[in-house]
Amino acid sequence: MKTKQRGISLMGLILILFVLVVVALFAMKVIPSYLEFSSAKSAVDSIARDQQLNTPQMVRNAFEARAQVDNITSIRATDLEITKDGNRMGIAFTYRKEVQLFPNVGLYIDYAADTKGQ
Repeated sequence: MKTKQRGISLMGLILILFVLVVVALFAMKVIPSYLEFSSAKSAVDSIARDQQLNTPQMVRNAFEARAQVDNITSIRATDLEITKDGNRMGIAFTYRKEVQLFPNVGLYIDYAADTKGQ
């Protein structure tokens, strides 16, 4: 009995590998930007929970220290929007990051975070 061949052709394999390479290149360019945002959000969340930081200048100084340790370069302490709601400090920031994908092709990502949701 003759059975039908199964599997993937060489052209199918090349196409799948091409798609995987493009996705991997895209991910390698975008993931560092997201990791920096995640570090900044984590820093802001932990600073907002600290009860000893009760003035905007103390919050900014604490963020500067965390930014140096966590290598946060996209935002500075002066970019933070600090509000006081009763006993709690509210901290927010927004910024736009440009990720160069290929020559003459880039991606703008708008990041925003605040601590009011805690």
